[in-house]
Amino acid sequence: MNRRRSDPRHSASLFLAMLLGAIVAAGGGILYAYLKNRQIQTVRETDRIERRIEQHQLDIRTTQMRIDQALNRYAIREELSQQRSALVAIPRSVVEEVKSVPSRAVALVAP
Repeated sequence: MNRRRSDPRHSASLFLAMLLGAIVAAGGGILYAYLKNRQIQTVRETDRIERRIEQHQLDIRTTQMRIDQALNRYAIREELSQQRSALVAIPRSVVEEVKSVPSRAVALVAP
């Protein structure tokens, strides 16, 4: 009843297990490559968005600088004189300070 040593001792379940292991390993490799590719794409997109944010911040600073230059009183005065505008400076003694009185929001009924 003993088997011969030259007979193959492999069963079908061994081949099935090896095939299943190979499929799992191949699937894992494919999934790893897919996820790594998605990770690289996400990093590139994040870098692109950060560059856009930096560009917008630079644009904001540039715009603020231009606004400050446009609102500079000396620059406005110089520009008006170059344009020969009829606007003239007024003395400080003419300026009146108006104090605001808090308004009453309550309606008064006359008796």
